[in-house]
Amino acid sequence: MTAIVILAAGSSSRLGRPKQTLEYKGQTLLQIAIKNALAVTEMVLVVLGANAEHIEPTIENLPANVLHNAHWEEGMSSSIRLAITDLEKNYPEVTSVIVMLCDQPFANAELLTQLIDKKKTTGKGIIASNYHNISGVPALFEKKYFPQLLELSGQAGAKQLLTQYPDAVAEVPFPEGETDIDTTEDYKRLNQKLL
Repeated sequence: MTAIVILAAGSSSRLGRPKQTLEYKGQTLLQIAIKNALAVTEMVLVVLGANAEHIEPTIENLPANVLHNAHWEEGMSSSIRLAITDLEKNYPEVTSVIVMLCDQPFANAELLTQLIDKKKTTGKGIIASNYHNISGVPALFEKKYFPQLLELSGQAGAKQLLTQYPDAVAEVPFPEGETDIDTTEDYKRLNQKLL
C-alpha cells in the first residue's frame, strides 16, 4: 500500500497568513491536496505545525490522519521524520510513501497515480516529479528509503534523496509543478488562471 504524506506545518512567513487556508476554486489549498490524495489511497497523513488551531477545523470532515509537529520550526525534515515514524509504528502494511506539499494546487490525483504506476513499470525505488529540469515533489519513496528519510535534518526536504540516489530515481513530467504559493504575488497569479 502507498501512503501519502502532506506537509502542511510551515508558518507561511513570506505570505503573512497560513497558505493552508487560502482558497482556490472554492476550497482551501490543503483541502484540495487531501482530496487528491484520498482519490489515490485511503492512507493519508497531514502534518500540521504552525497555526494548527486555525487550520485543523478546516479539514476535520476529511478522513485524513492529522499529526502535530511540535518541532515545525526546524523545517520540513522534522515533519517528514514524524510522518515516517508514525507509518512504521502504526501501518506496517505500507510499502511506499508519496511526500507532497499543500501548496501545489495542480498536484492532482492523476499525477499521484502516475507516480505509483511509474514505480510499477520501472521498478525504481524513488519516483520524482519533474518540472523545468528540476526533480522534486510530489515524490514517491519505497519503504527501503524510510531509514534515509528518518535521517533528514534541518531545512532539508526529501529532495535530498533524489541527488543522493540518482540511479534509483525515475521521473514523471509535471510542468505545472512550478506553481506553488509562497507569496501574495504567487496567490494572485494562481487566481488569475481562473479568469
